[in-house]
Amino acid sequence: MTDLGQILEYKIVAILRGCNPESIPGIVGALYDGGIRMVEITLNSPGAIAAIEQVSALFGDRVLVGAGTVLSPEEAKTAVDAGARFILSPSLDIDIIRETRNLGAISIPGAFTATEILTAYRNGAHIVKVFPASVGASYFRDLRGPLPHIPLMPTGGVNLDNIRDFQKAGAVAYGIGSALVPSSQKAYPELLKLLTARAMAFVGAIQ
Repeated sequence: MTDLGQILEYKIVAILRGCNPESIPGIVGALYDGGIRMVEITLNSPGAIAAIEQVSALFGDRVLVGAGTVLSPEEAKTAVDAGARFILSPSLDIDIIRETRNLGAISIPGAFTATEILTAYRNGAHIVKVFPASVGASYFRDLRGPLPHIPLMPTGGVNLDNIRDFQKAGAVAYGIGSALVPSSQKAYPELLKLLTARAMAFVGAIQ
């Protein structure tokens, strides 16, 4: 399966932001046990590049590792060199899209308006991250009306209460942060069990 195919198949990207670097392998393992097959490690987290390298080495093809909060083409290259296979940005940056594609990785830039989304797609984005998605699934559905051909991924505000609404509105994938993975916590056994249970709940919600 291609990397893009894996994203479209498994759909849920767990966002790891601000996690204790020493805890990340355990967190990823707990998410994997719950059915999550993709994680995004944000570059504004401590030790992010080292964490991408470590997770990529430990889990191999079992978990697709991406880099989030990528703000420049140089950061995209550094992340891909470390093992990231998809690149996410909070905003539309055409240079990052082009560099990501040149590096052979999956490009998922952030956008909010119809103009931004169409611009991202026309410049090579594989999937466009609708961010923030906290405005709700109705706005997402409105975007899908004139842009049904563009794969969209709501991020920022997706939780167990609304993920089905985004699914009905046509989302191809979902970026899920604090609703799934609390930040700045050590991976003690109770937390890991909770993460696995949460992962199972999210996976079950869209099946």
